[in-house]
Amino acid sequence: MSETLPLVDREQLSRSRRRADRQGGDFFLHEEARFEIEDRLDMINKSFTAPAVVTGFPRLWANWFPEATVVPDDDLLSLEEGAHDLVIHAMALHWANDPVGQLIQCNRALRPDGLLLTVFPGDQTLNELRACLAQAETVIAGGLSPRVLPMGELRDVGGLLQRASFAMPVADKSVRRVTYPSLSRLARDLRGLGETNALTARRKTTSPRALFRLAEDLYRAHFSEDDRLVATFDLICLTGWAPDESQPKPLMPGSARMRLSDALGATEFKLPQS
Repeated sequence: MSETLPLVDREQLSRSRRRADRQGGDFFLHEEARFEIEDRLDMINKSFTAPAVVTGFPRLWANWFPEATVVPDDDLLSLEEGAHDLVIHAMALHWANDPVGQLIQCNRALRPDGLLLTVFPGDQTLNELRACLAQAETVIAGGLSPRVLPMGELRDVGGLLQRASFAMPVADKSVRRVTYPSLSRLARDLRGLGETNALTARRKTTSPRALFRLAEDLYRAHFSEDDRLVATFDLICLTGWAPDESQPKPLMPGSARMRLSDALGATEFKLPQS
């Protein structure tokens, strides 16, 4: 029986990240994720004394959260069980071959009533680039090859928290729209973020320049404003709590003490029998 190949080539991903870190890339999307995290922490009426951060860029996030234990997003996380009251999974879950496994490990690392906050690109992120590359490659090569990481949709990724046994799960997103003068400038930003193609099934030969020329022409025709290319980045935020007896519980069916019609001040009547 043949072994199923993982979606992500982690060695290639590590090379892309090291290059971005070494060259001092523009981590603007990480900064936006950091702002999202800080905003949510400000809204929570609770102090955290033992935070941890899981990320593909430990040095960057250690500067932002100097009091936290910062670990790389390896398949096996270097987090001690029950050691933290806050775990931040920062800009890395979209590259996980087993995202549920990552969340389960984060849950185990939390104390009861500890909080998980994870932010990562998803949903409609780079939908313009994906559409134009796919159309251009169909014309030039007569087929498609994996070029952009598939993005989980919000309605789907929200279920990951429940599968990882988190209480009170919440999933939402915030949208960023960035414009670029050219496709090469967008590609440069993706390299600076360490977000270049690391799919296991990616094409490993050099693509013809005609492919990217056509992709840029299509981009300008369909996704441009004032002759600048528009790129969408959806930042998905998942929050969940490690289960604890102190947390509010849903009422059991039939335990209500007031009828809905009384609360609404409405007249209740029975439906006619068919």
